Amino acid sequence: MIEILSHSLCKHSSTDCLGSTIFAPLKADLASNITKIKAVYDTNPVRFKTLQQILEAEKDIHGTEWPKTGATLALLWLKRGLRFIQVFLQSLVDGEKDDSNPNLIRVNVAKAYEIALKRYHGWFVQQLFKAVLFGSPYKTDFMKALSKGRDVKEEECLEKIRKFLVNFTATVDAIYDIYTKLNAELDYTV
Repeated sequence: MIEILSHSLCKHSSTDCLGSTIFAPLKADLASNITKIKAVYDTNPVRFKTLQQILEAEKDIHGTEWPKTGATLALLWLKRGLRFIQVFLQSLVDGEKDDSNPNLIRVNVAKAYEIALKRYHGWFVQQLFKAVLFGSPYKTDFMKALSKGRDVKEEECLEKIRKFLVNFTATVDAIYDIYTKLNAELDYTV
């Protein structure tokens, strides 16, 4: 699972196509958290076959400091970033848009932020996000980036996103379920 996340998120998925300034902090955060989780995994790949095994081991190791440490904390933030991507892409395929400017994806990005990240950000970070939101790429540019520069019809690209979301959503939901099951969710702001 760790290697799949690392490979797909950092090299081939939509996060690699999120070239605009607005997505740079998210890309950096995802990559950093994947690196932290993978470092724990690499210490004992036989013992840490699943993310849940990593969290359970850290719970035993860190005691009262858990889940505020290690791969558990990294996965906490990673799952939130993944939820942001999921909600953003789902909003695109659902056809949500600004009717006055349908080629802008600000509506989709704002919805994803509202659902996945806003409650974990303090006032300053929220204001920063509002300012950076204006750097959102145009929908046509984003779709072209997802298609690796090829001219692909929008509906064709959206269909590929729909297919991608099936497994992606299930994976993100599974990570959230692990946190619920282990009572590992933290509710604090940065």
